[in-house]
Parts: sequence; structure tokens; C-alpha cells
Amino acid sequence: MLFGKRPAVEWIVAFLGNPGPKYENTRHNAGFMAGAAMEKLLGVRMDRLRHRALTARAEVGGRGVLLMEPQTYMNLSGESIGEAARFYKVPPERVIVISDEMALPPGSVRVRASGSAGGHNGLKSVIAHLGTDKFPRIRLGIGEPEYDSVDWVLGRFTGRDAEAVAAACENAAKAAVCYISEGPDRAMSKYNKKTSGNA
Repeated sequence: MLFGKRPAVEWIVAFLGNPGPKYENTRHNAGFMAGAAMEKLLGVRMDRLRHRALTARAEVGGRGVLLMEPQTYMNLSGESIGEAARFYKVPPERVIVISDEMALPPGSVRVRASGSAGGHNGLKSVIAHLGTDKFPRIRLGIGEPEYDSVDWVLGRFTGRDAEAVAAACENAAKAAVCYISEGPDRAMSKYNKKTSGNA
């Protein structure tokens, strides 16, 4: 590598959510909230539109990383992520996807090296476009619906839940950095956390 040149993209970290003010800080946009935490952690800004996503280049442990927030809306996230993975020739095992998860209480973080979509349409789309479910994901708990699930995921966090999720987003960003620099086992042992909710 020549001095002053950015390292080639070896990893992708993709944050799932819906673009636009209408969806800002909603439960379904916990992935985007984690993206904001990662921007702060790495001192970058996802402000370049590429592969139908807002993107930024960063360096983690000497490795080139593409951060991306697909602007395709949640259910088509895989179109953007798959396009970027093919462009940079990044294999699925180095594409980390960060998303919300209703099956976990607010404040929880779960790191996995692979797994099913678990009913999450964004993850279904990623699986379809990467052609495998063998990619790492970090899931952020948003809690079980207390009313209609569509209205629930498009609602906003309040009170203790908002505080818990803000902390979880910071931990998710740190978990992604740890996954890249220290490997999946270390990231899982250090950052997997299940809270008891807002009891």
C-alpha cells in the first residue's frame, strides 16, 4: 500500500432503516441510530451517495471498511448491500448487518456470525441478495409489540427505553469494530447483552 492511500475495502458494515424525517428515531430505525453512533466512534460521516446508500470509508485495525445506510427503504436493503458487496468483492462473512429485533428487550445487543432472517424483512432482502444467510449480524432489541406490530416498529422510543437503546447503539458500534479487529468470538463474549426491558 502506498503511503497516504486508503486501504482497499475489505469489510462492509450496513445499518438497516428507512430514510427520511418520517422514520427518524423510530424503533425500526435502530440500525440507523447505531450508524450514527459508529460515525461518532470512527470520526467519519456517511454523506456520500453510492450503491443507493449513504456511505463513508473508514479504517478499523488497518482494514478498509465501508459504512453504509441503504436508502432503498428497509424491505429492499439487500439490493444496495448486495451491489456494494459485489463491487468491492467483499464476501458475505465480512458483511456485518446491524438491525432492530422485536424478540429482544430494549437495550439488548446480540452478535451472531450467521442466522435466519427471523421474520425481519430487511434481513430477508439481504439474504436474498447475498445468496446466503452466512453473514454476521448485530441485532438491537426494540421490545415485543404492545399493539399492532407495524405501528410499533414505526413508533419512537420513550423514557428508559430511549436511554437503553441509545447505550445499545453505542455498544453495537463498538461490537462491529471488535468483530472486525478481534474476531466474532471476542465480539460475542464482550458485547452480547440481554436486558430485562423496562421493568
